[in-house]
This record gives sequence, C-alpha cells and structure tokens, in this order.
Amino acid sequence: MSKVKYYYDPDTLSYRKIEPKKSRRYRNIAFFVLGSFLFGLFSLILLLNTNLINTPKELSLAREVNNYELQFEILNKKMGQIEEVLANIEERDNNIYRLYFEANPIPEEQRRAGFGGVNRYRSLEGFNNSEMVIGTTKRLDIIKKQMAIQSKSLDEITILAAEKEKLLAAIPAIQPLNNEDLTRMASGYGWRSDPFTKARKMHWGMDFTAPKGTPIYATGDGKITRADNNSSGYGKHIRIDHGYGYISLYGHLSQYNVKKGQKVKRGDLIGFVGSTGRSEAPHLHYEVWKDGERINPINFYYGSLTAEEFENMLKYANQENQSLD
Repeated sequence: MSKVKYYYDPDTLSYRKIEPKKSRRYRNIAFFVLGSFLFGLFSLILLLNTNLINTPKELSLAREVNNYELQFEILNKKMGQIEEVLANIEERDNNIYRLYFEANPIPEEQRRAGFGGVNRYRSLEGFNNSEMVIGTTKRLDIIKKQMAIQSKSLDEITILAAEKEKLLAAIPAIQPLNNEDLTRMASGYGWRSDPFTKARKMHWGMDFTAPKGTPIYATGDGKITRADNNSSGYGKHIRIDHGYGYISLYGHLSQYNVKKGQKVKRGDLIGFVGSTGRSEAPHLHYEVWKDGERINPINFYYGSLTAEEFENMLKYANQENQSLD
C-alpha cells in the first residue's frame, strides 16, 4: 500500500492530502518497468555465461565433450600398449634379426625422429582441448612413422632371410656318398704320396673308396657347369657351381646322371663311382672351391655326419698316406 503524503495549508490552517500528478505517476511506472527489464536482461546474461543454468543443447554438447575426452584417454592408453609392443619388436629386430643376418641395426635416433619443418597441427590450435588433441595426434604420428620404419626393416629382413636360405642350401654341406656305401675314407686334403710317382705332392681333395656304380649325390644346390672327361687327371667328372663363390668337383666317375646346364638340389643323384682318368682304384675324388681357391672339404660335412662320424673321418683324413689319384 502506497504512502499518503500531506502538506500544511496556512490559509486553512490544516493538513491537506497531496494528490500526485498523473504524468509523474506514468513516469514512475515507466522507470519501474525499464529498471525491471534491465535487471532481468542483466540477470539473463549473467546466467547464460555461468554454469548455473544450461540449455538442453549445451548439456548435450557437454556430454559429447566428456565422451570425447574419455575416448582420447582410452586411445592414449592403447597407444601406450602399442608403443610397448613396438619397442619389443624393435629390440628383437636390432639385436636378433639384423644381427643374425649381418645387417646394420637401425639407429635409435632414426626410429625416434620427430617431424620438423612446418607446423603440422595448426588447424588443431585455438580450441578448449587443443593441447590434448595435438599431443595425442603427435604421438599417433610418431607411432605411425615407427611402424613404417619397422615394416621396411622387416621387409629387408625377409629378403635377407630368403637370401640366407639360398646360401645355406647352396653351400656344399653333406658327404657326396652315403656312409653305408663307403668302403673307407682313403685319403684327405693335404700333402700325400702320389700312387704313380710315389713323390710327395699336394692332394687338393678327399678320396672316398666305394664299389664301381655307387651313387654320388650333389652336396648343395647349384648348376652343372661341366659333365665331361676333358680335364686332365679327373677322368669323367662333374662340376657344380653353387653360387656365392662355391664350386664342388666330383672326379673319376663311371657315368653321369646329369648334363651341363642342369640345375640340381642338395641330395640329387648326379653320377656313379668309377675309376676313369688318373685313378688307381674305384673311388670318388671330391673337391670344394671357394672364390677360385681349393679348400679342405672336411669342413663341409655338418649336414650329414654325426659328431662321432665326423671325428672318425677327421682322424683318417689327417693321415699322410697314399692318395688314389
């Protein structure tokens, strides 16, 4: 209830009631309405810029942001697991695979190198969670680069492994005659007495005595480069080029089971024992060449002899007896 105001009238010597003018009343009403409007507007702006009241859309967006933050946290944990697995693969790659295949390890600085030059993440700047998004993206890019380097390394290892497999298959690594077919290991590599002149001379291979017609086997993968009797002293003989600088020679054969240009695998039947050429009795004269030099074949039987059999062969091979050719 509004207050009633009075004033003292000296003429009547009494108090008279003050009647407000209509214009003033309207003005007061206008001020009140305007003040109320401004107060309401200010309150609305204040509420909209605080977390006290959110619209349904804002609440939905807030939930989405929280969900994205959770997803980024999960992604970072998964990237941590990937980094651990990748580090383990890199460790084995450098210290086992590349070491075994005699390849240089990949330097750590090459594996961990970042990205220089222009700012790759400028488009991600200026947002509330830019730091988190940029950090995660950088981490993911580094992992992708490390995986690319590792993938390339494993491709190289695969090639080296295939080449190593070819090398291991090519090296003359078995005895050219089966043990059960041998009469004895007659003469080894080294200085021996010549069966015809009795003079002491270098014997460049190993002589295996066996009955005429005993099968002879290729000691490694390769290609037949000769199968003829046109080399002095060897009679009918076969030469296999194994690649990687290795050549094996089989002399004094009775007959061939291969021809020049033919490819053979380790263990393939290539010919038969005989006594052709400069030979005193049926036997196989066997030689191994490496890079143009004749070397001791005794070092190349690891693929077919037991330790005991090799020990016995070594004992007979080292005796300075008479060779058979």
